[in-house]
Amino acid sequence: MAAVWTGMVLVSILCGLATGRGEAVAAAAMEGAGAAVELCLTMGGMLCLWTGVMEVLRRAGVIRALSRLLRPALGRLYPAFARDGQVMDSIAANFSANLLGLGNAATPLGIRAARRMAAATPGRANDGLCTLVVCNTASVQLIPATVAGVRLAAGCRTPFDILPAVWLASAVSVCVGILAARVLARVWRD
Repeated sequence: MAAVWTGMVLVSILCGLATGRGEAVAAAAMEGAGAAVELCLTMGGMLCLWTGVMEVLRRAGVIRALSRLLRPALGRLYPAFARDGQVMDSIAANFSANLLGLGNAATPLGIRAARRMAAATPGRANDGLCTLVVCNTASVQLIPATVAGVRLAAGCRTPFDILPAVWLASAVSVCVGILAARVLARVWRD
């Protein structure tokens, strides 16, 4: 991937020089670098805020309560792990972070659940682990905080006006992903 990006940059520079727009290419590169730093700082702040919120919710016991609330639905998605409280708590926390649109904050929680799930079948991904990867990747989002942060950093006055589209797209992607995981689990059954 690095070679592709490097090639694109080199081709852009060469095209700019060949067309006599070298100064415009240099100005655009500097402007883009400045915008990238600004975006990183904005996203870093958003990530710190929401990761902190998740930690406060965890310490306050809200994640455990949410886990108990979600346990019937999560137990149906992960029947082999329905009785493992630690796995279900990690999955519930991961699901909660994804609901808030915090993919980066959800990742450590998903990894914690995946490690415990993988211990059940060493060296091979079990059905629950595959479903976790699908659900974490597709992730139903009620509040797309990361996308809203990017839109806000880009100057959007209404960063959350995309909510209906996000809700529909994330619900459809999770349903299709879970269906595909279930079908493929049956196809590749030993």
